Amino acid sequence: MRDFRDAKLMAKALRQALAARDIDFTHSETLEIVARQFGFDQWNILSAKLERQEAATPAIAIQPPIPIFRIFDVAKAKEFYCGFLGFALDWEHRFGDDFPLYCQVSRSGMILHLSEHSGDASPGARAFVPVTGVRALQSELAAKQYRYMKPGLQEAPWGLEMEVIDPFNNRLTFCERM
Repeated sequence: MRDFRDAKLMAKALRQALAARDIDFTHSETLEIVARQFGFDQWNILSAKLERQEAATPAIAIQPPIPIFRIFDVAKAKEFYCGFLGFALDWEHRFGDDFPLYCQVSRSGMILHLSEHSGDASPGARAFVPVTGVRALQSELAAKQYRYMKPGLQEAPWGLEMEVIDPFNNRLTFCERM
């Protein structure tokens, strides 16, 4: 999802989309439109906010990793991650027809990459996922009556855990920390 930091890209995309319909706007005009979409009276105000944001951004910013899980069957992977776990399929990529799939699924801020490429990951990987509401998640999954997985809850010294194992032996441990 885009935010105000993407304002210049949004203005450029807007201008290109309008030009494709033979509607001419200057770059400045599209910047003003985008500024108004974010609730600012004019581009200069939004631009000042962008400059403050850039000045406050550290030179190095480490973001959460994105685990890559090896899969062997696209239909089973989609059934498990999208159907059972409730992830959304964000995008898919193949280098051509009849090539292995590489895709991204996400739910509530968690991102996973799934890959049929043999060199990307080994089956049997594990990801530890801190969550809030692990009891509600377990109830949601139990209600789906997924025939291959009936996850329960387990007390651990660090929190309440629920582990699920995908059809390729990759494990996700959802943990509500104490």
